Amino acid sequence: MFRREAKGEGGAKEQELQLETVLVMQGGGSLGAYECGVYKTLEKHDIKFDIIAGTSIGAINAAIITGAKQNRDPANELEDFWLNLAETIMPPLPIPFALPTGSLLVVDRIRAILSSMFSATWGNPNAFFPIWFFSPPILDYFSYKLPYPLFDMTPLKNTLNDYVDFTQLKNPDRPRLIVTSTDIQTSKPIIFDSKHLDIDADHIIAGAGFPFYGLAWTQKNNRYLWDGCLLSNTPLRDIIDSSPIIDKKAYLVNVFPHYQKELPRDMLQAWHRARDIIYCDKTDNNIRMSKIISRHLSLLKDMHDVISTNVKMDNKDHNKNEKLKERLRKIDHEYNKLARQRGAIIQETICIERTEESHFLFEDTDFSADTIKRLLGQGEKDAEISLTQQKN
Repeated sequence: MFRREAKGEGGAKEQELQLETVLVMQGGGSLGAYECGVYKTLEKHDIKFDIIAGTSIGAINAAIITGAKQNRDPANELEDFWLNLAETIMPPLPIPFALPTGSLLVVDRIRAILSSMFSATWGNPNAFFPIWFFSPPILDYFSYKLPYPLFDMTPLKNTLNDYVDFTQLKNPDRPRLIVTSTDIQTSKPIIFDSKHLDIDADHIIAGAGFPFYGLAWTQKNNRYLWDGCLLSNTPLRDIIDSSPIIDKKAYLVNVFPHYQKELPRDMLQAWHRARDIIYCDKTDNNIRMSKIISRHLSLLKDMHDVISTNVKMDNKDHNKNEKLKERLRKIDHEYNKLARQRGAIIQETICIERTEESHFLFEDTDFSADTIKRLLGQGEKDAEISLTQQKN
């Protein structure tokens, strides 16, 4: 999906946009396949993006889309990436011919558990490999000295280089790429923006080191970086900070459901629901605050115009007028500075949200081929529904 351009005198030039269309993708491990399905539908509907942002697996998806190699379709490349992640995980689980009602759900659960155990033990040859059993003494793994990291993400870096031409990120016809990570030592967000930086595979991997699963941090520019989801799993606020002038129309992909009717019945279900709440989309507050700031700026501008008009009309005291004009010039400077820093608002959001038939704590580590294909299809279907609802 290429950036919008307008024809003008002297050839093609970048259009002066009144509204930027942005796509925001979350972290969520194997649930990133759902985001791939969503993107396939968005591309099918010829929706063009000016900015694509993500964190964790969402950053990897965003990099493949924005940096797809020449003459290759981004949606096809992204789907191929996910199928390659899945194909070497484990063989399909045999299903008995005669199954009682509800047993397919049990089979899905068994497959998810086995796939998670397989990944935790042997890794994924295209994403990460285990290093925990190479570090003696082995007794440390049964004590409080469980080593860190448990996995090395060098394979994922190599896979990224197979799919992404990072020089294309500077192509003005491509969407702008924004990815986020977390500084381990300062607890602050670190934003990598293709408009200002030559992004490479290390920048992308830096936002995917999820410590709770033992994935390694990345050292980049004298910083030690972890997964961006630790601070925000939906980096819409980072888009506003990076592009603060032009208003936004945002497409948000939420892989962790907001709503769950059933209450947790055991600790695993409690952890699962808590995890969903921690990492689900929380942009409503960002949208509300951006509109409040915009209203404040509009009010300040109206007040400035009234005062400026009255000063021009009052010619009785020249010295007083000059002092007021000088104060107005200072106010003008501060207003323009504030408008440049916080002028954009989120005019519209289209949220595509994954739903769950059952709840499994380690669903985000299930890379089995059946699960990846199901997530791809679910993302495509849900995006179609959301776009239809938007039109109506």
